[in-house]
Amino acid sequence: MMDSGTVDQMASPLPLQGLAVLMSKAFRGEDLTPLGNQLIEYAGSHPNATGANALLDLSIVLHLKGSHDVALSMQEEALKLQQCYQLPATGQPAIRLLAIMCPGDLAANTPLEFLVENSDIELSMLFISPRLPFPEFVPEHDVAFVAIGESSQSREILALATDLAKVWPRPLLNLPERIARLSRDSVSALLKSLPGVEIPAAVPVARQTLERLAHGELELAAVLTDGGFPVILRPRDSHAGKGLDKADNPAQIAAYLQGQEGTDFFVARFVDYRSADGQFRKYRVVLIDGLAYASHMAISDHWIVHYVSGGMLEQAEKRAEEERFMASFDEAFARRHASALAGIAERIGLDYLVIDCAETPEGWLLVFEVDNSAVVHAMDSVDMFPYKQPQMRKVFEAFRAMLFKAGARGLPHAAGGEL
Repeated sequence: MMDSGTVDQMASPLPLQGLAVLMSKAFRGEDLTPLGNQLIEYAGSHPNATGANALLDLSIVLHLKGSHDVALSMQEEALKLQQCYQLPATGQPAIRLLAIMCPGDLAANTPLEFLVENSDIELSMLFISPRLPFPEFVPEHDVAFVAIGESSQSREILALATDLAKVWPRPLLNLPERIARLSRDSVSALLKSLPGVEIPAAVPVARQTLERLAHGELELAAVLTDGGFPVILRPRDSHAGKGLDKADNPAQIAAYLQGQEGTDFFVARFVDYRSADGQFRKYRVVLIDGLAYASHMAISDHWIVHYVSGGMLEQAEKRAEEERFMASFDEAFARRHASALAGIAERIGLDYLVIDCAETPEGWLLVFEVDNSAVVHAMDSVDMFPYKQPQMRKVFEAFRAMLFKAGARGLPHAAGGEL
């Protein structure tokens, strides 16, 4: 960890802090500007591979501060210097995990650092792209994990990872060809016939089509076959509610487009999932090796449920309900939706995935999104959320057990070196 003084001219690379450490600082409200300045100074005085860790950390800091274009350029400079980065285990590593990643923003890859932080798992991160030369050597590892998220930008990289997976010498989790099926339209098509699952069809539409709908030149039924107004609209590749809105009529589609610059969108019918008390409840569930674990629950009086704006920090009764949800998850939520969750795990076919979902008034599992790059973390205040740490340890231990199970398939020799 760097102090606030002038950065020394060091011969060895500055240790990588990584996403989990830096995002946790931002989550706690720490000002990252001084650290960013230190990283800039260090990278400037170490223009070779010794400065790569500083550049990669700087790119994360810049993303967290909202300077996304500059962040991507810093990441590009880091990857020109080296494509493999490492976060050591706490103590002697019990297993060595290699994450196969792609360049991009903070949502571009599975944030594995949160899952292995402060553990006996050594994490190496290998960035690949058709525009980057593949390293002659890769770090020694026991298990590989494809961490590349699905997006329009990652399709070419997922295709490259699919070719690599065919010859990878060690057990490999989250096969890239299955990650490629995580687009909203593909997921809704895969899951639409599952018993107990409610998932509206997500229809990809061009801006021009929405404009025609907005001006009455096209009927909604010509685009959306499983329902009518109200509909939800969102830009393609958007997550965390960015650009998400509801339209009750064509005029509201027109108003929506006035605030959006993109050309590609998804439209889907809106499902009113209010509970009997008028509140909306959204759940994040993690599937690890086919088994379901609670990650968080949020409650809001608005249909777009965000943890902070929903009042989870201010309202103790909401936190108490989340605590009950976690404590009873195996016997209640997971049991009620056991068939649906098992069906999702089977049809998606990934070793690790995250589901954002709700329950309809009829008791069905309403699926909003199935993703491999959502953040699953333990950053919340222990004082305010004492019940979260034990629950998240269950998640992290399940992830660790999955790695050991996969690693056992690859005994007795560890992979590393030339592919």
